[in-house]
Parts: sequence; C-alpha cells; structure tokens
Amino acid sequence: MSLRTALLAATVLALPLAAQAQPISGLYVGAGAGVNLLQETDVELSRQFGGTGAARSGSAEFEYGYVGVISLGYGFGNGVRAEIEGSYRENEVDSITGFPAFGRPLRSDGKARSYGVMANALYDFDLGPGSFVIPYVGVGAGYVWHEYDGTRVTAPNGASATIDGSDGRFAYQAIVGAAFPISAAPGLAITAEYRFMGTLTPELDAVGRAPNGVVTARGTAEVDNFNHSLLVGLRYAFGVTPPPPVVMPQAPVAQAPEIARTYLVFFDFDRADLTDRARQIIGEAATNSQRAGTTRIEVSGHADRSGTPQYNQRLSERRAAAVAAELERRGVSRSAMAIQAFGESRPLVPTADGVREPQNRRVEIVLR
Repeated sequence: MSLRTALLAATVLALPLAAQAQPISGLYVGAGAGVNLLQETDVELSRQFGGTGAARSGSAEFEYGYVGVISLGYGFGNGVRAEIEGSYRENEVDSITGFPAFGRPLRSDGKARSYGVMANALYDFDLGPGSFVIPYVGVGAGYVWHEYDGTRVTAPNGASATIDGSDGRFAYQAIVGAAFPISAAPGLAITAEYRFMGTLTPELDAVGRAPNGVVTARGTAEVDNFNHSLLVGLRYAFGVTPPPPVVMPQAPVAQAPEIARTYLVFFDFDRADLTDRARQIIGEAATNSQRAGTTRIEVSGHADRSGTPQYNQRLSERRAAAVAAELERRGVSRSAMAIQAFGESRPLVPTADGVREPQNRRVEIVLR
C-alpha cells in the first residue's frame, strides 16, 4: 500500500457524517488500522564481527507496512482524555546497504515488528456549536518490543549476517487526529490520526555465517526504531444519549373569527324601507347563517313610542317583512325564518311615551 493510497483512504472514510460534536465524558474504547512507515535505520554490528567500525556499519530501508491499535480510555468531559493502548506494527525489509567487508551486490530480506503498550494523554478541541469534528492532540509513553525476524544481508560469496530476536525498550509517541461523531449512532465516531512512535535503541542478536553455513561470529546489532503511522478507526463512548430532537416553532394557527349571532338593522323615523347600511348588515347575517350551520333565524320587528301602539305594531310588522324579504333574496329559505313583530313593547332604550328613539326603530336578526 502506498502512502498516497493510505492518505486517500483516510480522507474518504473521515468525511463528516455527524451533526454537532461533543467532548467525551466517561469510558470509551477505540480501534484503528492503517499504513506504517518504519524509518531508515543505521545498523551497528558489535566488535565480535571483526574489522573496522566502518566495516561493521550499514543501513536498512523498509517497505510500507501496516499498523493496528486498540485502546481503552476515559474522557473527563472537559476535553481531557487518558487511555491505555496496545499496538502492533510490521514492515518488510526493502534493502540493506553498507558493510564494505561483504562486497557488492548485497542481497537482503526479513521483517521488522514492533508491539507494546502505551499510556496516552490527549486533549480534544471544542470548536463550538455547529461543529461536526473534534480535532485532538496527544502524547504517550510506554514499553515496546522491537523484533527482527530473519533479517539477513548476504554477500556475493554466500557469507551472511542475520539479525534476529527482540528487545524491549522505553517508547514515546505524539498523536494528531480528528474525530467525526456519527449522528445515527450516539457515542460512535470515525477517527483519523497521524502518529509518530519511537523507542530507545534496541540491541538485537546477530549471527555471522560463512558461505558453507558455519557460524563464524555471534554478537549484537544496534538499530533505530522510529515509526510514522496513518490510521483510520472507530471509537465508541459508553453512556452517550442522543440529543433531544429540535422542535421548530410552529406558526400560530389563525383562528377563524367568531361568527356573530345577533344583528341589528335600524330604520329611519316612521319608515320601513331599507338603507344601504341595513342591506349590508342583512347580507352579513345571511352569509354567516350558512357558515354557522344555522337551523333557525329569528326576525323580530320593533318601533319606538312616538305613535299609537296599534300603529307601531303594524310598522314593526312591515319592518320585519322587509328584512325577511332581503334575507330570502340573499339565499335564506323562508321556511328557516321565524318572523315576528313586537311594536313598542320591547324597547332597546326605555323611554317615555311619545319619545322618538332611533335605537328602538329596529329589526333584530338572531341566528339559532
């Protein structure tokens, strides 16, 4: 796997898949995998191999390999996290150069591995409301075993030096990463990281052999162990509850205006014909009678006390008849109307006999 391919994979998998991000509070677990570059190392064979220092010195380069990490941690809710991590890295030898005493060209093969335990302290950056990503940085320290498996350099005449075995050393690392919480699964997040991990110089077993395979020297080899890793992973925080759903404020529902049930139609003195205003009021009563599901309409005529009771009775009857006719013209069935006249017996404004009172010259329309 090339470094470019690994970067592309990390970018695609780390696309924002979540809504607003929150720092971890409580226990969490994580795992990640990716590409590992074991940095070129100097190889120093011990004096048992004879020759000058230059004859015992060389360097090894490695192909891109892989890395896997698992972790158990705790978040304090303020961005600070602490975790224990187990890791494994493996790279194949690409070439070994140097060692003038071996001649040219040199053939090389073998693998290098690192595995160990680290304690990490990390800090999550809160980017504020609306952010869907949490960047973080961290440092770690621990103990890592560095192992060479069948790592060998062979001279043209068949003589060889083989480096095998493992050596545990103090290890340290730096971490830069980002988490992308997944809104569909509270507590779950995709992570993308770069890690640098190094150790103090390991000393591994080294064996020199003649072309016929006879062991000619036994000693040690000092190598470096510096790793650059790109990882993509998943992290799950326990006890995370989904945020409450966002409730959008609803526009107030417009209330239908309350339909009036009583309408007053006023008349001029000693008249029973309808004014324009009177026809407007009757029209409103007719329209609202249909909206309100009216089953009966009462039409009651009245008069003031300026004439005789007999005359006022007949005048109130004419007024009630005029209003009923206009209601019928506007679509109200005659059978739905109860038409009656009260003369001067039910004044709206009580007065003495003979007084002209405009509010008593009326017809009342009541929707039932």
